[in-house]
Amino acid sequence: MGESSSESSSFAYEVVLEVIEQKLRSGELSIGDRLPSERSMAAEFNLSRASVRDAIRILGVLGLVRSSTGSGPNSGTIIISEPVAGLAAALRLHVASRGLAVKEIVRTRIILETGAALEAVIDDSPETLAKLAQAHELLARMDDPKLDRNVFHELDTQFHVLLTSLSGNAVLEAMMESVRVSVRDYVANSITTDEAWLPLATELRHQHHGILDAFESNQLEDAARLLRSHIEWFYGTATEDMKQR
Repeated sequence: MGESSSESSSFAYEVVLEVIEQKLRSGELSIGDRLPSERSMAAEFNLSRASVRDAIRILGVLGLVRSSTGSGPNSGTIIISEPVAGLAAALRLHVASRGLAVKEIVRTRIILETGAALEAVIDDSPETLAKLAQAHELLARMDDPKLDRNVFHELDTQFHVLLTSLSGNAVLEAMMESVRVSVRDYVANSITTDEAWLPLATELRHQHHGILDAFESNQLEDAARLLRSHIEWFYGTATEDMKQR
């Protein structure tokens, strides 16, 4: 039996991706909607179920769908929006393969964070006050000298992403979180002994409080300057520590 014209494509799953993109653009599909079954889409697009399954897996990696088995309102393949998942996964793999250098990721992070700081909106709105309060809570947790290093790094990521969100730019926030996550393992593995970590953590805490103070005072140029110094200092220190092993 010969292959259909759709199935003969080297990347048959692209047919599914293109149609879903078109339906998202037109509004025919939106977040929260459930995609048809694999069998239905295979018949609709004249493809094998394997090709449809490949497309759904790719959409899952990109953070555009969530698939679950069983029955009920959360079963099947549902459209979601988690842009960080796809961006972070791609960046992390390219960093691991050395296709992207960590130093370039760091430079990108500086551009994103300092740019977001200059665009931050510091006012008395409930949303802004809630974010600043959350930032204080994160710093309070990081101030615990007995805090596990990995937990510290996770809270540190949340703190920086939260500050970026003050810009009100969802794209900046997603890109920042993706960049931060992409080098998380590098950060976690850069300082592996208490002797190296404890003084570093003390300085990080001090810098974090200074950065947050600048935001709360609406001194955004100072906040951007402190963020740049903070990021450059940390990665410079981490790199030197790795060289000495």
